[in-house]
Amino acid sequence: MDNKELQIRTKKFALEIIRFVELLPNNRVGWTFPDQIIRSSTSVAANYRAVCRAKSDRDFINKIGTVIEEADETLFWLEMIEESEILKQESKILSLKQEANELTAIFVSSIKTIKNRLNHKS
Repeated sequence: MDNKELQIRTKKFALEIIRFVELLPNNRVGWTFPDQIIRSSTSVAANYRAVCRAKSDRDFINKIGTVIEEADETLFWLEMIEESEILKQESKILSLKQEANELTAIFVSSIKTIKNRLNHKS
């Protein structure tokens, strides 16, 4: 998967989260999650775009670290929604959690590759 495809995938993920929060109940508990999960998921997409413009390997590592943190935070909010049982859209939550995990794995693999390359240059 190249950078452009991953940019599209992260943006699609953020848009799916935005649509997903519309399913949350209109009550105090349901209001707790949308801002947090929208902020973290859109940050994955926005910060990955910044990763693609990294000026060096070290800049890449710094920027991709932020993307990993935001993807993991999105996963946290999905887990909170699931475990609070405020929404009975189990299949949708599972597919979003799977995508969050896959994206995180891709980003972690990328950072490992760059760190290995830096270690071999030394």
